[in-house]
Amino acid sequence: MSAQQTALGVNALCKSFGGLRVTANVNLAVEPGERRLIIGPNGAGKTTLFNLITGELTPDSGSVTLLGNDITKVASRKRPHLGMARTYQIITLFGRDTIMRNVTLALLGLSQLRWNPFIDLEQEHHLVEAASAALARVGLSHIAERPLSQTSYGERRRVEIAMALAQNPKVLLLDEPYAGLSIDERRDVQKLIAGIPRDVTIVMIEHNMDVALEFAERITLLHFGEVIVEGTRSEVVADPRTREVYLGH
Repeated sequence: MSAQQTALGVNALCKSFGGLRVTANVNLAVEPGERRLIIGPNGAGKTTLFNLITGELTPDSGSVTLLGNDITKVASRKRPHLGMARTYQIITLFGRDTIMRNVTLALLGLSQLRWNPFIDLEQEHHLVEAASAALARVGLSHIAERPLSQTSYGERRRVEIAMALAQNPKVLLLDEPYAGLSIDERRDVQKLIAGIPRDVTIVMIEHNMDVALEFAERITLLHFGEVIVEGTRSEVVADPRTREVYLGH
């Protein structure tokens, strides 16, 4: 598959920290609208791969394409403007601010208004309306004015997803969105992700393969920074290398 046909392309990507190679010649070709799951044990290099894709780390070699365009040298802060958004394994939100303000601030970061130190966010009605729409998508409109510090962990996960969706991404990267959730919270987030329209391509990292299998159309298994298995759900589950990585035999 050529870069022009992919929503997200990763080509021979390599990254080392000192003598430790954490990403080893990784290739991915994610089709538009695809639901791709990236799995692997702790230390497999999953989050490092995301950081390379989003530009928070610079690869030693290889390239990244977004919607057919090479973005390898594009600054991280510019990639959301090109159609990429992500969430993080560790939630980093403003606990003292309301849910609404957190989402509005995320939208402000994409606007030229972010350079205005005197801006009154409440008067920027287009940002507030977009934030309100994003919160409605994740079912949090009823607590939009609640301080984030007074929300559950599952609600904060949904706020983070709302912030990403508010940016109208073409490619959405989700880094372990089920981490730390209760069974009920996990069910809510699963329903939310399943409802994201197909014009958004989703790539999800998950440590626990069982949790995210329903989501995936194709699965990539990383181990020590390398892609060792890739295919459909049934192909990856049946591959003996998958059992070896997760079960040790």
